[in-house]
Amino acid sequence: MIPAPGDLLDWRDAQHFDRWQDRPCTLCDRPTPMRSRTGEPVHKSCAEAWIAANAVEARLGRFASDAQAGRRRDDDHA
Repeated sequence: MIPAPGDLLDWRDAQHFDRWQDRPCTLCDRPTPMRSRTGEPVHKSCAEAWIAANAVEARLGRFASDAQAGRRRDDDHA
């Protein structure tokens, strides 16, 4: 699911965190343990800023939220 520009990515799945190796963020070049759903090293905040700045290109799904089956709107405790 691709968030609207200005919305936050939902990256709760452990696949987004590499506990063994930081790699340079593809957007800011600083080290990060975070990974996109395709394995691209990127800070979540950098990805959200990129979506906001590139709304048309963002629709192609470079950075997307995890699908949350059965999730309720009032269970956001993060």
